[in-house]
Amino acid sequence: MKLTPETILKTYWGFENFKPAQKKAVDAALSQKDACVFLPTGGGKSICFQVPALTMPGICIVISPLLALMKDQVENLKSKGIKAIYLEGGMNFKDVDQSLDNCIYGNYKFLYLSPERLQQEIVQARIGKMNVNLIAIDEAHCISQWGHDFRPAYRNISLLREIHPGINIMALTATATASVKKDIAKELQLEDAVEISESFKRSNIALKKIKTADKHFEIINQLQNLKSNSIVYVRNRSKTVEIAEFLNKNGFKADFFHGGIYASEKNKKLKSWLEEETQIMVATNAFGMGIDKSNVGKVIHYHLPESLESYFQEAGRAGRDDTYAEAVIIYNDGDKIRLQDQFIKTVPDFESLQNVYKALTRYFRIAYGEGENEIFDFNFYEFCKQYQLKTNLTYNTLNLLDRLSVITLSKTFQKKSKIKFLVSSQQVLNYIEDNNQYALLTRTILRTYGGVFDNELVLNVKMISKKTGFSEQEIFKQLEALHQQKILDAKIIKQDMSITFLLPREDKYTLNPLKEYTLQYRTNKLRKAEYVLDYVDETQTCLQKFVLNYFDENFSENCKICSVCIQNNQTKTENSKKTPKNIQEFIISKLKDGEKNSKEIINQSGFENNKVLEQIQKLLEYNIIEITHTNTYKLKA
Repeated sequence: MKLTPETILKTYWGFENFKPAQKKAVDAALSQKDACVFLPTGGGKSICFQVPALTMPGICIVISPLLALMKDQVENLKSKGIKAIYLEGGMNFKDVDQSLDNCIYGNYKFLYLSPERLQQEIVQARIGKMNVNLIAIDEAHCISQWGHDFRPAYRNISLLREIHPGINIMALTATATASVKKDIAKELQLEDAVEISESFKRSNIALKKIKTADKHFEIINQLQNLKSNSIVYVRNRSKTVEIAEFLNKNGFKADFFHGGIYASEKNKKLKSWLEEETQIMVATNAFGMGIDKSNVGKVIHYHLPESLESYFQEAGRAGRDDTYAEAVIIYNDGDKIRLQDQFIKTVPDFESLQNVYKALTRYFRIAYGEGENEIFDFNFYEFCKQYQLKTNLTYNTLNLLDRLSVITLSKTFQKKSKIKFLVSSQQVLNYIEDNNQYALLTRTILRTYGGVFDNELVLNVKMISKKTGFSEQEIFKQLEALHQQKILDAKIIKQDMSITFLLPREDKYTLNPLKEYTLQYRTNKLRKAEYVLDYVDETQTCLQKFVLNYFDENFSENCKICSVCIQNNQTKTENSKKTPKNIQEFIISKLKDGEKNSKEIINQSGFENNKVLEQIQKLLEYNIIEITHTNTYKLKA
């Protein structure tokens, strides 16, 4: 029996009905029509292609630039009993070959891969043999040079049209200006596509910006008496830890999250936050993508975002249950300077790209013409120190090299350990007999590695973890203890990045074709940062209207709940009290206390100077007050 889209939605997602935009997208896909889907964060974009793909026989190809998002979506589908797979970075040829075979013969419903993976001949050849029912392009704004996340590799996705010319494409994104929408349609050859879009307007979210000299005080002020979950976004990993500790010391239940922590720890932190054991998550932008939690009451940006696209996407994680929520930027003049110094001044140019790429090939000793698909782990700060590179600029340059498909950059923190026993085998056995807590780990190492008493060996921590049942953290903890007891020598090496070279080293020929893209990337980044500065400086235009206008939605009405609307309303209320009658009454009340000169009256009034002087003159004309020989004013007897 063929399942209907509504049955699939109910069975796998538990929803009774589609949202209107989702229904249009699903109907377009089932009618074999191309579609461009523009839904704000929280709009349920994944359902738009996942449901029709499950309705039809065959497999859905999903292109996404974000490894973490691909992994999350695949794990989510698998948890529902849906067969899905993704091609992760660093997979060897054999694993890629087997995964693609599974997609052809194993009744898989979804294959997730990056646009870079799509360029491989084996991937293209195997996709050609698959029974493809739909092609979904996630984060489609990456195809546009005007987008905030432009990736040149997205421009080659259209080759899927050549491989499967009869299969319809669905392009999806949460953030797109009018020029980006045109680029998406043009580059993906979606000439007659159904356009499905919802307004970016979130009438239940109050956009606020608060300028303060004490940001720590303000963050407490913002989170006090808040019963729902919150997210605090910061721009670096160390700040996530610092702010989380500060909040915990002040009575909140907070935790930190960033891209450098172990996957198991990420899952544990996320579960605690989703189940509301942890109320506040302090995080980098690594947190939130693909996370569906409806009752987030407040999203706070402790640092200025780099673009209005990223800000509105992150702010949109609040209030998905359509109840009142707030998205707050806390800033001071130092943040504006920091955005210019740490972001605007560290957007890489082509020279930076060349310098960092040259340093990478030297660091990993890549010979000319070699390096393609080779993987290297390294410590970022040691790399920068060795070549005297500025960390912020270098980090941004590595990300740009990733975006330009020269390398794949993974920022997962990991530790490696080299060990060698310092005592004899009999002494080791005697020691663990008296210290049984180290027995299982030590015996496992002795059974697994020969020559560990004679040579320094690299420990495969994941393998030892599987054999012992210990977590990797517990293994490192025990190794450090054994090191302290001088039973063995353990060199624990911290690696915080992994690089896969996607192209062979050909020096200038590798990068020269990317010069124009680099220039365009830099221009876009600077322009978008300037919009952020304009946003925080705005004092007259409704903030909701400001953002909607940025996304080419022309709204005339004000939201009435953003910080600018509230401030303007208060000003109007105060101005309404500054009528001539009110000013006259104030002057008379002050003169009842005794004679006063005009300066004294003005200083005590809070009214504009010229308005006070104007009403003093009126009261003189009405013979209500009079001027004395000492140039003061008094009530006329």
